[in-house]
Amino acid sequence: MKRFAGKRIARKRIARKRIAYLVGLSTVLALGLSAGAQDAAAKDIDYIGSVEVIRAEAGTEGQAAETPMARGRVFLDANRNSRLDAGEAGLPDVLVSNGREVVATAADGGYSLPVREDMNLFVVKPAGYATPLNEDLVPQFSYLHKPSGSPELRFGGIAPTGPLPQAVNFPLIEDPVGESFQCLVFGDTQPYSNAEVSYVRETLGRMLALRDNAETECLIFAGDVMGDDLSLFPRFKDIVAVGGVPQYFVPGNHDFDFDATADAHSFDSFRRIWGPEYYAFEIGQVLFVVLDNVRYPCNGVDPHDFCDASADTTYNGVIDARQLEWLQNTLALVPEDRLIVVSAHIPFVSFTDADEQKHQTDNLQALYDIIGDRPALGLSGHTHTTEQILPGEFYEGWEAHTGTGPAQFHQIVTGAVSGSWWAGDLDDRGVPRATQRLGSPRGYYLLEFEGADYRDSFRAFARPESEQFHAAFNTPRFRDWAARLIAFTEDNEVPGDALPAVTLNDLGDRNLLTRADLTGGTWVAVNVWNGSRDSEVSVSLNGGAARAATRTQAGAGEAILEGPEFADPHALAQQSTQGRQSVRSLAGGEETAGYRTWRDYRWTAQRPGPFQTWMLTQKSSHLWRADLPSDLPAGLHRLEIETTDRYGRRFTDTLLFEVVEELPQMTWQGELFD
Repeated sequence: MKRFAGKRIARKRIARKRIAYLVGLSTVLALGLSAGAQDAAAKDIDYIGSVEVIRAEAGTEGQAAETPMARGRVFLDANRNSRLDAGEAGLPDVLVSNGREVVATAADGGYSLPVREDMNLFVVKPAGYATPLNEDLVPQFSYLHKPSGSPELRFGGIAPTGPLPQAVNFPLIEDPVGESFQCLVFGDTQPYSNAEVSYVRETLGRMLALRDNAETECLIFAGDVMGDDLSLFPRFKDIVAVGGVPQYFVPGNHDFDFDATADAHSFDSFRRIWGPEYYAFEIGQVLFVVLDNVRYPCNGVDPHDFCDASADTTYNGVIDARQLEWLQNTLALVPEDRLIVVSAHIPFVSFTDADEQKHQTDNLQALYDIIGDRPALGLSGHTHTTEQILPGEFYEGWEAHTGTGPAQFHQIVTGAVSGSWWAGDLDDRGVPRATQRLGSPRGYYLLEFEGADYRDSFRAFARPESEQFHAAFNTPRFRDWAARLIAFTEDNEVPGDALPAVTLNDLGDRNLLTRADLTGGTWVAVNVWNGSRDSEVSVSLNGGAARAATRTQAGAGEAILEGPEFADPHALAQQSTQGRQSVRSLAGGEETAGYRTWRDYRWTAQRPGPFQTWMLTQKSSHLWRADLPSDLPAGLHRLEIETTDRYGRRFTDTLLFEVVEELPQMTWQGELFD
């Protein structure tokens, strides 16, 4: 009976964690959990276990070490003890890989694969089955083979695994999910400190604890799970396990071992903590593929100036040849009608960094060639932006940096839980607003699958699902203010001692428009956070006929347009004033004085301040514009805004604004009382 004790303990541990979190929330009724939370807590997380590793008997180690093939069985774990017991059936036609070759198991569940000195041996979880989970609800589907272990690394790497085991057996249980299910996708949680792990708890953790996750089969973390300090993982694990959902992790450029001197060791600590850096699993009619497209160090390997052997040690976006071979071998054994959801950290292509080499994938064409005409969806993170890139869309810079033109499959850059790196003033829950670089609030993606079809939705933290955009007026006054703000950030370190050229106070009432504003050109800028080429946006003034707004970027091969004319006034206003920078106290000293983002961080010298120009929303791929008439009469006006997404869902909001001939005095009119 001892073999089952761990499962009961793990389930109780996660349940206690979830209940303890929930009862501390102000939204939970005095009697206990909400109905949704009760449903979510009932999700089956009992199958706690591991891959079965059978070592050679004493005296036969040498023989085992000389064995050129890895062997084992994939089996139905009838008693759920993670061991292949007498009478338990092998499972045929299950894919097993060594990270390059891929085989389907025989009738008895057996497999054999060539061995390399450093490899991940893993099963591709088939639809209708589940692998064991560890106590943190991370699927256990692999064995790391690295006989000599890692070189000395700050965060431990992989201890020597010794000779190849006699057998590695992969247990599975039946899990009849069906073809309708959900997954949640989180980009760049990226906490650099324990304070920022607390922000993860108050956003992602709180959302997972309150949400009904009964239909949610996976959480996908699209890389930069950490902000370089891998010692923060234990707290993070506790927080994300509160949702009671299996978690799958993508390696990012802040998740590797920075002291690794070769790419072969750069994700060794990640592999020890989470599992393989690239792998695949099936749910329903979907094959999920995770790729590692972060080469570190790239110095002396990739043919770019920033990767020169004499340059500072850095990374590059590229998929290595071994992974491409593995993916090709995998897809050769997967039916062509399966939806392929391929996740990598660095975008395959990006609007935000279309003119940047290292922030896109060098050899994207090779991936396009392997996927071919299969239905596919790409997911990525890295840029701290939400981007919808539909097939056929493209921007100047992609061909030069990735060798590709129009996108060949739908791609979503999934934003960041951390927003703009946990920067900004605090919201009502004490968490930085951290508006993302293209203007979206911090959030995550919901993917709903029905067979090989899907629907994506963006969810902003602590906002209703119906809130999907914001709108603000771009006026001559705003454009002058924005130009001065941008020039200041280009010329000064932020934070610094220089007095800002402008602040939010100088912008004044943004919904009080003057006659000069209207005659000088004023339009409403609508930022649709999950907007795409196929979104429709319209405005109606004072109950009149709806007029279509125009997307500021067509996605037809043009250059990226940026500057005050293409900026998001609402986002830029939020980003302009970081009040915490100036707050100091006698009690806290330097630990609590002023703004903490990236202070004392290892590359602060390269990026001297938390809000440099590259973090300001001067451009966006999901911004629409509708001009206001120049002859609007003075008085109060009502502007109704409606957007319809690519799935036909409608979202609305209303702006009230005033037109005045000239700005009135906006401060206390003390002269009236003299």
